[in-house]
Amino acid sequence: MMTNIHTLTRTDDAVIVGGGLAGLFCALKLAPRPVTLISAAPLGEGASSAWAQGGIAAAVAEGDTSEAHAADTVAVGGGIVDEAVALGIAREAAPRIDDLLAYGVPFDRDLEGRLAVGREAAHSARRIVHVRGDGAGAAIIAALSDAVRRTPSIRLIEGFVAEALLTEDGAVTGLQLREAGNFAAQPILLAARTVVLATGGIGHLYAVTTNPCEASGSALAIAARAGAVVADPEFVQFHPTAMMVGRDPAPLATEALRGEGATLINGNGERFMTTLHPLAELAPRDIVARGVFAEIAAGRGAFLDARQALGARFAARFPTVYASCIAAGIDPATQAIPIAPAAHYHMGGIAVDDRGRSSIDGLWAGGEVSSTGAHGANRLASNSLLEAVVYAARIADDIAGRVVPSPARLSDLVTPHSGAPDAAAVTRLRTLMGTHVGVIRDGDGLADAIRSFAALEREATSIAVRNMATTALLVAASAWSRRESRGAHFRSDYSADAPALAQRTMTVLTAAREIADGLTERSTSRTAQPMIA
Repeated sequence: MMTNIHTLTRTDDAVIVGGGLAGLFCALKLAPRPVTLISAAPLGEGASSAWAQGGIAAAVAEGDTSEAHAADTVAVGGGIVDEAVALGIAREAAPRIDDLLAYGVPFDRDLEGRLAVGREAAHSARRIVHVRGDGAGAAIIAALSDAVRRTPSIRLIEGFVAEALLTEDGAVTGLQLREAGNFAAQPILLAARTVVLATGGIGHLYAVTTNPCEASGSALAIAARAGAVVADPEFVQFHPTAMMVGRDPAPLATEALRGEGATLINGNGERFMTTLHPLAELAPRDIVARGVFAEIAAGRGAFLDARQALGARFAARFPTVYASCIAAGIDPATQAIPIAPAAHYHMGGIAVDDRGRSSIDGLWAGGEVSSTGAHGANRLASNSLLEAVVYAARIADDIAGRVVPSPARLSDLVTPHSGAPDAAAVTRLRTLMGTHVGVIRDGDGLADAIRSFAALEREATSIAVRNMATTALLVAASAWSRRESRGAHFRSDYSADAPALAQRTMTVLTAAREIADGLTERSTSRTAQPMIA
């Protein structure tokens, strides 16, 4: 049921921020415990989950095992996957699929009625559960949204964003909310001792992304500003096959296309991945993304070619991608699709334990805003939706067994007023992220970005822009500190991996600011040096 924020008086609810897969699933799993679910966009919109085309990885087919699934996850993760976490998630996949079926998700089935499974990059078996080929995310979110609206214990507040997390003595006391898009509105304080952040990733910090505009890293910023430990922020996965058709966000050409035999070619019609990796088009995403990036940088362009693999079957097998192509004037049955790498998924996020608990008492995080250790330096395809439902269920179990303390007295507003975001500042931030903190990075570019983000964080009059700058600073500072290449983090000045650095990053915002201060002082010192005749 929909609740007006101005009439909200009960404060003993668990408060979930985010209307994507993790937030919806957690709210449903908490029923009949009272829950307040806050979504910036109307339910079912503005969530990356709804745009997921691949599906959910789950070892449900005959002959496949959770151990094999976990091994594939570890192999792709660049040497820093938490193996116990990966195995635990893989083992919980089947019961979570059953949950989604019970909520009405119409997963594809074969002629014998069994769940139909497909294969995607770096998986050793066919284990991706789909809905109508490329519609898993939309179908899952639609089914869960309907279930949430039918659940009386869930109070739904749409059209509000969380712009600050309130804490006292290391524990959550509430949230500062503001009406989405209304920057002149007075913020509202909501008392809460139990808060779950499930707001998605950071893709919209980049100029080219497959993520909705709501995925701007705001929840990561508010948690970090409240002192939360952040894990692995430098690891950003770039999907290698975003469609370059003049749209922001860029439509996604699902990896499942390559699983069905589509190839990657350059403008000369040549396949280029065959010389870069034994798995060619099905190599890990970071390798494919760099291969695509190199062809574009060399001026040859990059294209996804499904003409032979699918041809006339394209429309029926992948209707979402087909519709995007036709809208852009491309017939993928007879034409290759222009592509480029795009910011797609953040392996980093708020550091959480195996129950989804952050370092701040009373704060949990689930889905892409969290970092569980499951993905390491490079996420295995279709593991993100699985991780979201597994941890959403764990968070719900953990909260259900917790006695919620009485709400604390709320402090003053963190930021009473907030101007509208400066469009030029946002464009510059997104451009810097793409050029200096993108597919290929180097120390000088990262240092420039860090100085710019630190200055913007200090000077921004809009709290929305300040939150974007905070998250950008965390990503860039950790990328600058990791002087090696590992998984999705590639530095041209440190192109090899360093065995001594085969460990996860654990950091806090003060550490990122100290790096920025040091780089600023160094730059100032250099410019102040007297010229020598």
